[in-house]
Amino acid sequence: MLKEDSVKLAAADLHELLRVWEIPTACGSRKSHLRHVMFREESRWPGYYFRADFPDMDEVNWKCFVNSVYDPKTEQWTMKKVPVINLPV
Repeated sequence: MLKEDSVKLAAADLHELLRVWEIPTACGSRKSHLRHVMFREESRWPGYYFRADFPDMDEVNWKCFVNSVYDPKTEQWTMKKVPVINLPV
């Protein structure tokens, strides 16, 4: 419903216009974050990052980045895990 309503937004001044333009960006970043959370299959300590369907901590699979690409034409997400490379200090 928010996506449908967002195309009907209007602004009376520049400040309101700025706030209107923030909404699609905020919605997109929230959808991306949710996709990343659903893609991972491990938990962290309760309250930080917990999944009831994967309750155990998995240190091996946790230490990675999740990269995603959204194709607006097909409305499909491509997700992949990328290893963390520790640089020498």
